[in-house]
Amino acid sequence: MIELYKSESKKVHDAPGHTHNPLGAYCFRPDNVTFETQDQGEKIVLFLRQHPIVNLPWIALTILLFFAPAILINFPLLSFLPANFQFIAHLIWYLLVAAYSVESALAWFFNVYIVTDERVVDVDFTNLLHREITEAKIDNIQDTHHAVGGVLRTIFNFGDVIIQTAGTAQNIDFERVPNPASVSRVIQELRLEEEQEKIEGRVR
Repeated sequence: MIELYKSESKKVHDAPGHTHNPLGAYCFRPDNVTFETQDQGEKIVLFLRQHPIVNLPWIALTILLFFAPAILINFPLLSFLPANFQFIAHLIWYLLVAAYSVESALAWFFNVYIVTDERVVDVDFTNLLHREITEAKIDNIQDTHHAVGGVLRTIFNFGDVIIQTAGTAQNIDFERVPNPASVSRVIQELRLEEEQEKIEGRVR
């Protein structure tokens, strides 16, 4: 673990509603978070996940699937099987439901967006065997903007942050993150600080 602190060259102001909980969806300068490709001296400014409310659909479906055998008890679809085979069929059903719920939870937990004082990183977790990492240097960012649409997103204040990069570099989207306006502002401040550092470096 490393201790993160505000560097003099990156005077990014904290945002309202932030949390230092590394398990949260919006962590400003978390104390206990590192990532695999982090450089020595590189400091994490934002550590993000999608808003927790996006988990409601799969949680509701998991509950429905869990109680489905009890709901369908009046429709004995497996009555033609011996009792032992019916038990095995139910066991397989619940194992599949458990696997679905665990995979959905892991997908939310490991799909993360990271903003450091040097770059932005998008980690897309597809499954236990595959993940895709997209990143862009702060000085390659041309513009950022955020979008919040719909009643649910407005009420719970989450949305998408679109990060436009220079040249042929791939744009990065932070999808359904909490406080998108704050995220966009922090990235813009980091970009301006980076430009200022370049100017001061040329003056020297």
